[in-house]
Amino acid sequence: MGGPTVDTVLDPGPAAPGSSLTGQVHLKGGSTDFTVEHITLELVARVETESFDHGEGEGEGVVVFDRFTVAEGIRLAAGEQRAVPFGVPLPWETPVTELYGQALGIVLGVRTEMAVAGAKDKGDLDPLTVRPLPVQEAVLEAFGQLGFGFRSADLEYGRIGGTGQQLPFYQEIELIPAERYAHRMNEIEVTFLAAPGGMDVVLEADRRGGPLSSGYDAITRFTVPYAGVAGTDWNAVVDRWVGELADRYPSHGTPLPHGHGDPYGGHGDHGHDGHHRSGPGMGTVVAAGAAGLAVGVVGGMVAAEVVDEVGEYFEGDGEDEG
Repeated sequence: MGGPTVDTVLDPGPAAPGSSLTGQVHLKGGSTDFTVEHITLELVARVETESFDHGEGEGEGVVVFDRFTVAEGIRLAAGEQRAVPFGVPLPWETPVTELYGQALGIVLGVRTEMAVAGAKDKGDLDPLTVRPLPVQEAVLEAFGQLGFGFRSADLEYGRIGGTGQQLPFYQEIELIPAERYAHRMNEIEVTFLAAPGGMDVVLEADRRGGPLSSGYDAITRFTVPYAGVAGTDWNAVVDRWVGELADRYPSHGTPLPHGHGDPYGGHGDHGHDGHHRSGPGMGTVVAAGAAGLAVGVVGGMVAAEVVDEVGEYFEGDGEDEG
């Protein structure tokens, strides 16, 4: 009561993985002079977890995946208003929340913590919108052009073995297989693991079983550079990837193999005729498929119940920081 208040305003427009997140922290003095010990921004994500060992099944939690102190030792007079500009780097593996302006159902936020007189307040939560890198957009667009459909996107707590993953969770974009693969796989999951020098694309297929065998998951990984995106035939590249994935045998308990051959993991045509089905593009697919996905995410805003969930989580003692 009577203390200063804080409100963080992010600059307009979506950010990109590996770019700078910019904005201002607006401070307003209270009924008397105060010294703001520090202002810290936390990047938070709503993440799905699995606890099969405890019989709890799937659940959700909120993970802090980065923290930045943007100001320290600010003397704020009674009633004074001040703006503190900031620019902080987003992790390269920051999940993508939208594609062509369509929300994917991923909930990210920026939590502002202000410490005054030994007390900390984390009452300000702002939604964070992240657009894909050009190479990520190109890969997803190619999937759409090849006839794959968007099913859902989520964040999974855990790590993918055999990769250089940095965050404690990873994003899965689930796609409905194109017609010519529908008899071989139920779905395909795409995960991007971006880094400063290039990006890994991890593909996992839930493969259908035969009359005398059960289905299983097949998984593979390809590394792509950021240069030359515009000059690459991504339909052909992605088609080769999916062809290899469809032909792969299960590799449980073994490291993920890299794609080899050309820089984009080309391994020949895998018996395909080279004529690619031309679909509507992933932007149109997402617009149609994501209509019911982003519950609580409208125009990038986090629904009230999600804000409450995040707030209650951080009021506890068990923050899970990445």
